Formats: sequence, structure tokens, C-alpha cells
Amino acid sequence: MESVVALFREPQQAQGALQTLLQRGFDRDHLGFALTDVVAQEDIAQQTGVSPEAGQPAGSAAVLKGAWLGILGGLVLTVPIWLLLLIIPATKIYAYGGVLGILFGVIGGAALGGLFGALAGSDHGDFVNLLRRMGVPAEQAEKFYGGMKGGHVMVIARDPSGQRADEALSVMRKHGAVKLEDAVGAGQLQSERH
Repeated sequence: MESVVALFREPQQAQGALQTLLQRGFDRDHLGFALTDVVAQEDIAQQTGVSPEAGQPAGSAAVLKGAWLGILGGLVLTVPIWLLLLIIPATKIYAYGGVLGILFGVIGGAALGGLFGALAGSDHGDFVNLLRRMGVPAEQAEKFYGGMKGGHVMVIARDPSGQRADEALSVMRKHGAVKLEDAVGAGQLQSERH
């Protein structure tokens, strides 16, 4: 299966490309799109009948990243207070309580960070892994995802037979697929076959 991936500056361009692909007989189940604007995403889905891509679940990486950020946040909030307790002579007797505050800040930060990491990972998923599974090289997958995070709309057309990928690529270019360098500074055409 070949896949064609493209980025568009405007949701209307992506919508036009999807509608043209549908008119040319591409199967709705082999088309997808993704963007960070939920309202625009819902509009495109309603206008075209094409489901937005969910990406792969971010999994444990998002939970661990959230936990580490929570620990860091807990330390940033509690260590300065503890240092003030040590520096000010009248408050030195409370320094042990400050150590317990640091401990609770780290534990609470890790728990909340892990929870928010899990929730954030389940919303948008991991588009880099999704693109990698479709055959997009890692560096380009990162750039496509970076363009999407920068406000561009990513459109994906899968061609099970591999015979209509050039047609899909032509349609996407006609509807304004931007160059990757224009979206993220990379230097390759924004719409690519994989």
C-alpha cells in the first residue's frame, strides 16, 4: 500500500483536496486528515464525510514525560520555600516540614503529571509513529508532524493497489499542498509518496 501525505495551509484547501479525491473514486476509508483545530477538523469531517486521523496512542511515553515534568514542577515550587526556611533564622525550626513539603510536592507532581500525560497522549495520539508505519522516513514524519503542530492540515491518501498514488499526489499539489521547507524549514515537497 502506498500512501501520499500532504500539508495544507488552510482547512479549505485540504477539504477541496479530499472532495476531489472522493469525486475521482478514492475510497473514503483510505482517506484521512489531521489538524490541531478541533472546530475546523469537525467542519472538514462533516463536509467531506472523511474521518480525521487519530494517530497512534502515545502510550507510556506520554505518561513518563508527564510524570517527569510533574516532578520538576513539584521541585520548582517547593525547594525555594524550603531554602527560605533555612535562610531566615526565625523559621529554621520549620526546615524539616519544608523537606516533607518537597517530598509531597514531588509525589503529587509525579502523580498529576502522569495523569495529565496519559490524558494528553490519548487526545491526539502519536502521528510520527502513524506516519512511520505507513512508510514515511522518520525525519520526514517528524517534519510533517511539526508542520501539523504549526497550524497546517495534514491529509493522507492511502492507495492499496499503488496505481493511483501519482493521481492523489497531483490532486494534492493542485489544491495547494505546500513545500515542507515552507511549513517547517526542511527543503522537500510537502506532498510525498510513501
